[in-house]
Amino acid sequence: MRNQIKKMIKKENGFTLVELLAVLVILGIIVAIAIPAVGDIIDNARDNASDAEQELVIDAARLYFIENDGNEVDVATLISDGYLEERGEVSDLTGTVTVTDGEYTYTE
Repeated sequence: MRNQIKKMIKKENGFTLVELLAVLVILGIIVAIAIPAVGDIIDNARDNASDAEQELVIDAARLYFIENDGNEVDVATLISDGYLEERGEVSDLTGTVTVTDGEYTYTE
């Protein structure tokens, strides 16, 4: 009878509490490293999107200045005159494009 119980105990396959805790610690370290890295990627993507939107507004202003006189135009005018479509983040922009010596600058 004792031999049978010993065999049953030896056949138990599983993880000890120490092994499970070690895995949890390793996973915690991985998460602690990954979260800031993902946050940086998201911040960089937002910055790139903002730069692209500003370039889009400047390109629309170039077209506007070809057909209209002046050296300053705001985003609302570009939208109302049809140089920009009012959708997405562009409609949230409220800045102005200014032309000085052939250089276009966007300011909020």
